Amino acid sequence: MKKLVLTGTLLLASAAQAHITLEQREAEAGSTYKAVFKVGHGCDGSATRQITVTLPAGFKGAKPVPKAGWRLSLRMEKLAQPYESHGKPVTEGLAEVTWSANSEADWLQDAWYDEFVLRGTLPPEAGPLWFKVRQTCVQGESNWAEMPPEGTSTRGLKTPAALLHLTPKK
Repeated sequence: MKKLVLTGTLLLASAAQAHITLEQREAEAGSTYKAVFKVGHGCDGSATRQITVTLPAGFKGAKPVPKAGWRLSLRMEKLAQPYESHGKPVTEGLAEVTWSANSEADWLQDAWYDEFVLRGTLPPEAGPLWFKVRQTCVQGESNWAEMPPEGTSTRGLKTPAALLHLTPKK
């Protein structure tokens, strides 16, 4: 019986690690947040060569952290709701960040672990905030973009987006 329980526990643990997740899964609404995306595997055994994060609406002033051996590409877009920062109007914001390995030597092998980081200011309202992450591998791709139609349970989702729970301001 103990062996069966241990096996079941290990299977659940490996299933839980099968997604790209955030290191810190809860943060105060309106605060500055360092999003650390944890990548623990490739695509069905194939090395990762690119990670693309689509930023959720309301995540302001985002700045990615460069990685040695990886090239950064940024996609900007006009904001639906411009805002002011340091006395200046901000009408355009970062919508998507892509880290691409410079060479085969820089690929994130399936058996390796790494983190991809960006920082920004969270929306002022409490609730769920979803980050969609596309993982492009040498062979194949995983688009971690599924969100439940309501609520925050990712149970039953094959490729869930990374979820951040925003708590009310204190």
